[in-house]
Amino acid sequence: MRGPIDTKAVHVDRMAAANAGCWMRTMIPRMALPMKSFAALLMLSLASALAAGTPAHSEEGPPAWAYPVNPPDFKLPPDDGTLRHVPDSIAAFTLTQLRDLFFAPDWHPGDHPPMPEIVSRGRKPDVRACGVCHRADGPGGPENSGLAGLPAAYIVQQMADFKSGARKTAVPARVPPQLMIALSQAATAAEVEAAAAYFTALKPRAIIKVVETDTVPKTFVFGWHLAPMKTGEREPIGQRIIEIPEDLERFVSRDARSRFIAYVPPGSIQKGQALAVTGGGGKTVQCGVCHGADLKGLGPIPGIAGRSPSYIVRQLYDFKHGARAGTGSALMKPSVEKLTVEDMLSLAAYAASLPP
Repeated sequence: MRGPIDTKAVHVDRMAAANAGCWMRTMIPRMALPMKSFAALLMLSLASALAAGTPAHSEEGPPAWAYPVNPPDFKLPPDDGTLRHVPDSIAAFTLTQLRDLFFAPDWHPGDHPPMPEIVSRGRKPDVRACGVCHRADGPGGPENSGLAGLPAAYIVQQMADFKSGARKTAVPARVPPQLMIALSQAATAAEVEAAAAYFTALKPRAIIKVVETDTVPKTFVFGWHLAPMKTGEREPIGQRIIEIPEDLERFVSRDARSRFIAYVPPGSIQKGQALAVTGGGGKTVQCGVCHGADLKGLGPIPGIAGRSPSYIVRQLYDFKHGARAGTGSALMKPSVEKLTVEDMLSLAAYAASLPP
């Protein structure tokens, strides 16, 4: 289903680039200044930065593994007209059908109640079918959000935040948030409420296996998420979460029964549990205060247990850096303001390991 793809990716730390620019601007006048004057100016600049609480080189950019971006030359293979199939389904669809954003492939209609029109077909030209990206019964994938079982009021509020511009992303080049923002502008209140009522009535399923490991399969970016290379090569995991479909072809066929493996660094689940349960000695707030003791949600607050760890890291990072500033962000701010990306990784690994 896919042709050769360039698997090399370059992640540019925006903050580092900005800092480099600041140093260049500082260095340019150096030739015109006496050494003592330059040293005094440099010390004054450093003192001002420290006084403002903005260390020049400590800010972390968005982690590339959590925000995969398709390479510039990414192209989907052409449709050869072959009918595609997935296990345990009698349905069959062509690639053209599977790529139609106004048609949600329903491989397993017995798994869920009838989809409302907004979920199954959307409304042309601007309201794409929810079930295309989030799948027919709402499990979603690493590139977006699972919707099954979320509080209806929460879903409605997120659509309002996308529409107002309060909810964005730290990496604007990613298409999934762009699609959500565009859809929110065109969808009617009745359509949003119909989708929310459908997804909130569905029971979330455990679809992610979290594995602690030192090494992971080498991956490439395919459709805004990571996928394993066919070579079978492995590499050190470092401080990353590598979340991949168990069966890429099944996932890109939009099979809602697709499952995922999330590789995490050794010890990260236990570290995340300590942060979530105790607050880490003031580093964060105990997650159960808002999300419930089992992290399955509390009233209008969504559950985070069993959710995509890549998605969780993106939300924590976006909350911390203001890309997600809608209703509820004020509650999240004390929880995220002291977190490092490594802390976010650990929290996400722990939450993903729990039953939804």
